Amino acid sequence: MATSAPLFFDAVRSVIDLVLIVFALVIQGVALVHCITQRSDAFPAIGTLPKGAWIAILAVCLVLTLLLRGPISLFALIGIAAALIYLLDVRVGLRDLTDGKGFW
Repeated sequence: MATSAPLFFDAVRSVIDLVLIVFALVIQGVALVHCITQRSDAFPAIGTLPKGAWIAILAVCLVLTLLLRGPISLFALIGIAAALIYLLDVRVGLRDLTDGKGFW
């Protein structure tokens, strides 16, 4: 009975880590693909970083999250924050610029 608790703890921790890493990779991947598919002249029009800067930020964070494989690592958290800032601020601005038209 005493040995089953550490086994259960490791299994639960592994599942939580897997869920968090998948969440981080999906969020960062969606943000990167959205950024790549947008027009580059729309970014200065909404007063944000240029498209190349966003692609670099999101790609580096995605690669570091993949390489470090830790959802709680510093780079993964920075990547999640950058992706959420892009999706919740820049994507909305780009959508408003195009009058809500578009696939995304």
